[in-house]
Amino acid sequence: MKNRWKKGTAVWMAAMMAAGMVSVAQAEESKELKEVTVILDYVPNTNHTGMYVALDKGYYEEEGLDVEIIEPTDGATATLVAQQKGTFGISYQEDVTIALTSEDPLPVKAIATLIQHNTSGFVSLADSGIESPADFEGKTYAGWGGPGESAVLEACMTQAGKDFSKLNMVISDGSGFEALGKSCDVMWFFEAWDNIIADMNGTELNYMACRDLDERLDYYTPIIISSNEVLESDPEMVEAFLRATEKGYRDAIADPDAAAEVLSSYAPNYDIELLKRSQEYLADKYMEDTEVWGEMKDEVWDNYSAFLEEYGVIDEAIPAAECYTNEFLGK
Repeated sequence: MKNRWKKGTAVWMAAMMAAGMVSVAQAEESKELKEVTVILDYVPNTNHTGMYVALDKGYYEEEGLDVEIIEPTDGATATLVAQQKGTFGISYQEDVTIALTSEDPLPVKAIATLIQHNTSGFVSLADSGIESPADFEGKTYAGWGGPGESAVLEACMTQAGKDFSKLNMVISDGSGFEALGKSCDVMWFFEAWDNIIADMNGTELNYMACRDLDERLDYYTPIIISSNEVLESDPEMVEAFLRATEKGYRDAIADPDAAAEVLSSYAPNYDIELLKRSQEYLADKYMEDTEVWGEMKDEVWDNYSAFLEEYGVIDEAIPAAECYTNEFLGK
């Protein structure tokens, strides 16, 4: 009887210990992660791959974050972030500068750039005879109607000695390169995406990089932004988010094909060849001319702010320090 009691006690104690170990494990697993929402600037694409890699590989979770990446649905990303509808957002230097110089400035700030140089420019068909802004007079430009868009076009045409008022501007119908030579003559493309799509379809383009037309147009696009409230109230979370995001982008730089496969799992409607070619191109652009992922420079912000002021997009240039910060990087 005594041996049977001892045996039963031992079994009971072992079961309780096992249950205790399970409870501890469950407690660890259920430890609350901090919820973070990232609002994209548009649909998922290779500008965003590093975040999806960080999400897929658990880098955010390792930092105690439960990250959700969503598309904007009811307004501009900067406005949504300012309204606390997202913890972070993907935006552009242009949007942030304009948002901060408006009559009712938005309480947002840029905290990292995803690409170090502007990888966009104007395009026309290779056989169109439109090879520079000097050829834009009398032509039709199809764009998205952004506040700085006409300023860039006006600046480039003015510098070429041409009359901006003679350029017909319309809103793009979304057909991309297929509209060239039909409903329009000139468009604004992104090298890592639109140019590659056109090439894959056998369409030859004349490409006029913004950064080559005016050095002030080598601005940051896209960038990560957050609200002043978030930056001031939870700097440790911001550092953790950027730390994990940096790991994702460094992985995308090291292995573009694998990163493209990850993005494809979250955005399966894209042609994988497009994603891989785009990723290969951007691998050299994410950290071009820098050793610190995401860092930004005063001169880039100041140059573009002065440009926007010169062409009447904003009333007064705004100091770079009010637009961005590098303080959360490399922590």
